Amino acid sequence: MKKILKLLLCVGIAFHFPLTAFHPLQAQSGSNAPFSQYGLGLGSQPCNMPMTARLGGVAYTRSGNNFVNPFNPASYATVEMQSFVFDMAFGVYTAAISDASNRVGDAGGELAYITFAMPITKWWKIGGGIMPFSSTDYESVGTFSDPTSGNVLTRYDGYGGVSEAFIGSAFNIVKPTGRGFSLQAGFNVELLTGAIQRTISYEPLGSDTSYFLSSRKLKNTRVRNVVFDAGVQARMPLGEKYTLAAGVVFKPGMKLSVDEDAIIYTFFRSAGGLSDTVFPQRGESNSFTSRVETPSTLGVGLSLERDNKWMLAADVTLAPWSGVKYTEGSPIDIFGQSAIRYGSYGRYAMAFELTGDRDATSYARRISWSAGVHYETAKMRLAVGGAEAVLDEWGCGIGATLPMRKGRSLLTLSAAYSHFGAANPLLQETLTFGIAVSSCESWFVKRKYN
Repeated sequence: MKKILKLLLCVGIAFHFPLTAFHPLQAQSGSNAPFSQYGLGLGSQPCNMPMTARLGGVAYTRSGNNFVNPFNPASYATVEMQSFVFDMAFGVYTAAISDASNRVGDAGGELAYITFAMPITKWWKIGGGIMPFSSTDYESVGTFSDPTSGNVLTRYDGYGGVSEAFIGSAFNIVKPTGRGFSLQAGFNVELLTGAIQRTISYEPLGSDTSYFLSSRKLKNTRVRNVVFDAGVQARMPLGEKYTLAAGVVFKPGMKLSVDEDAIIYTFFRSAGGLSDTVFPQRGESNSFTSRVETPSTLGVGLSLERDNKWMLAADVTLAPWSGVKYTEGSPIDIFGQSAIRYGSYGRYAMAFELTGDRDATSYARRISWSAGVHYETAKMRLAVGGAEAVLDEWGCGIGATLPMRKGRSLLTLSAAYSHFGAANPLLQETLTFGIAVSSCESWFVKRKYN
């Protein structure tokens, strides 16, 4: 009965959470990430998640019978019969933002993900859960000079994000016999849902407001779309002690229709007295549909394992990001032309792990230790002062995976550092500490005796 209650609780959380608190998991932390003001915000990557941050974001070849890897749905096929795997992770972080002359810091915490996997038949396994897709959380203040009213204080702020609820299936195409060759394939169907609110307000700083009073622009974006990805994993023994693994993940290009609404208030004085211009005008609707298009993404991973000793792995992710396009469907220009530019994108990650011996009598020898690095080229390009600033990211991570004294459950601790952008125009540094719990229990065993 206790196991049944646990199962109901896990499934209830996984499917109730997206509908009630889905929007958004990551935006409740109160951080300030200026680059998240563009598009649908900053996307979440494997290097941000506690389970894979310790490996520098390496994920495509990772699989196991006691944890869930949503970054390659083929990995669900390794879940054993009569087992139920449930993962939950949390993260806390400190962030610093700096330019050529200023530096500010922030801190926060968040629920990273909730996932599960379970068998349906010997050859068909399923997985699912909820995790962040992107986050928007920023606040900045600047001034510009207006020819009629002097300096104007400008405030930019936004919050929200998009979360991803997914359900997937994996299949054992070639099931290994002993240390034989194995091949798995799988796919995820993902529901993207969330809301983002962005605001720009203007306030004149001069004493003469004859021509310019305060004004405000507000835009709300609501996302609800279905996308999918697919993956394969293969493992081949090399002799008696080594295993070569490969993983491939493909995410098709997305064409997302997003519902938006906007309101613009502008107050000024004219010859006829005080008047205001408001969008929408009488009889107009403030609601419209915009379009976000992204190109296909291909990820490839390789790993070499020395059984119960060590693992060396590398991932490459490529996308022709020049295909990203956002088309605002409003009858007028709401926020102006975005300064963001996209080019060809690549993410490269490498990791090394000292694998714990599961059969060791000493608990210290059962702990796995890992470290990894990642580098992202042209993650973002900004138009700054008439020139193009190419923003790359690099980072590293370390971690330890501690087995529970009983059963196959795991406790993973991770620490990761990322360095995004440059001092001109802006540098963002983040230090994240994560904890992930992977619970693997035998849920479906029938008792032979009462």
